[in-house]
Order: sequence, then C-alpha cells, then structure tokens
Amino acid sequence: MGAAGDAIGIAGGGRIAQAFGRLLREHGEPVAAVASREPEHAAAAARFIGCPHALSYAELPSRACRVLIAVPDDALASVAAALAGGGLRGGAALHTCGSRGPEALAALAAGGVSCGALHPLQTVATPQQGLAALPGAAFAITAEGPAAAWAERIVSLLDGLALRIPAERRPLYHAAAVMASNYLVGLVDAAVMLMNAAGVEEDTALRALAPLVGASSANALALGPLKALTGPIERGDVETVALHWKALAAAPAPVRELYRAAGLHLVTLARRRGLSEASAVRFERLFRQGE
Repeated sequence: MGAAGDAIGIAGGGRIAQAFGRLLREHGEPVAAVASREPEHAAAAARFIGCPHALSYAELPSRACRVLIAVPDDALASVAAALAGGGLRGGAALHTCGSRGPEALAALAAGGVSCGALHPLQTVATPQQGLAALPGAAFAITAEGPAAAWAERIVSLLDGLALRIPAERRPLYHAAAVMASNYLVGLVDAAVMLMNAAGVEEDTALRALAPLVGASSANALALGPLKALTGPIERGDVETVALHWKALAAAPAPVRELYRAAGLHLVTLARRRGLSEASAVRFERLFRQGE
C-alpha cells in the first residue's frame, strides 16, 4: 500500500463522515483524505474536515491505511469493493452503520483488512451539529483485533460510552436506536396532527407540546420508564382512554394504530407498576376493538 504510517481516510462525504473526520482531526488524528462518489461532495467534505485530499473511493487506499466508512447501508458493499479494488490491504476499516456488523465489509476482509462497525447512538442533522452531538455519545462497537482497538480509541478520544454488541444482535440494537430517535419524531408529528384536528395551529402546537415532550423524556431517562409513567393508563382511567379511542375514529389510520400500539405497551408497563388486572383487561379489550 502506498499510504504511510497510520494515516486515516474518510469514505463518505455526508454529515456523519464530515463530523467524524473533523473531530478526529481536531483531536490530533492523522486524517489525510476524504473520498466520495461525487467529486464535489468530496471537495466540500475535505474543506469542512480540513484535510488536504479529496479523492474517489478507489484512490483513497493510496493515502490511508485506516478507513472510516460513513455511507448509507445500501452503499456499504459497493464502497468496500471499490476500496478493495483500489488496493486497500491490511490496516483497518470501520463502518458507521447501525444494523450491520463487520460482515458488511467482506470484500475488504478478504484482502486482510481488519474490519469492524462503529455506530454513534446519536442523531446528526448537520455536520456542524454533529461536532457537538458526537462527543459524549454512546457508540456500538462490533470488531476484533486492530479494528476493535481503533474503534475503542475513537470512543475514548470523544469521551464516549462503548457498547459492545455481537454482530447477530446489531439489528435489535439498531431497532432500539430507531425507536428512541426516529419514532419519537413520529410520535411528536402524530400529536401535532391531533392538536391541529382540535383546532391548534402547527407552530402553536409545537410550542405547547415542547415542555411536555421535554419533561416526559427527561423523566423517563432519569427515573426509568416504570417510575416516570403517568397519565390515564397508569391511573386505570378506562373511560378517558375510551373517549380518546372514539375521537380517533376520524384520525388517519397510522395515527390511530400508533395510539393503539403504544397504548397496549403502556398497559404492560402499568401492570408492572401495579395496575389492577381488571383495568388492564378492559384497556386491552378497548384497544383491540376492530382488529
């Protein structure tokens, strides 16, 4: 390989790639080049990261012996193949996808590259926001050998929490991440839709819901969901939930089903908190009407 020493290459020009690359460089790591499918994306990422070379994927092995691959899941195989075709041999490679393990980089492993996965358990909306969001986050590591050592170094540099996830359990881990992040966004959107149906405009609804969403999330994380649970299901107030369910007949089907599914899970949680079996059964019958 033409790359010298322990030079790092970033494969990908998106927000995760840019944030990781910039943070590694700011922590003194030798980020030498960034690559992307589109030359203009590589150039923009290189400017943000502050590294000298913007390349194609096939050119990246000439500049780096360690590669952090931050591309969408469905691009992993093709990017790994391009890096292997460009001569990446030995060294280490990590990808940042949540649901896949080292097996996603099989083309590189076949060439003697130590491969692993390092997924940040954080939402990154922009490269700049990622600079603040990634330090202190948890990171799911699935790797062995040099790839594992490199992943652990990155987590240490960012003062993060290392979660060691077996490859076969990464889909479960990633489903948890999606529920805690993306599904929360969906719940807020559904709540805004119902507020709008009640006559509250979207901007006002968001402003009104913000303190409630913030306090509920903070309580669940600080106290644990069991102690944080409040509301009509926790109280056994079947009549109130029945009013909700009747009103939701006019709601879009996905919102209605979201309320049903979340409600059934809350019944299970409330049972653990002491909800009477009689009330639990009444809730379950209510939610299962029309199934």
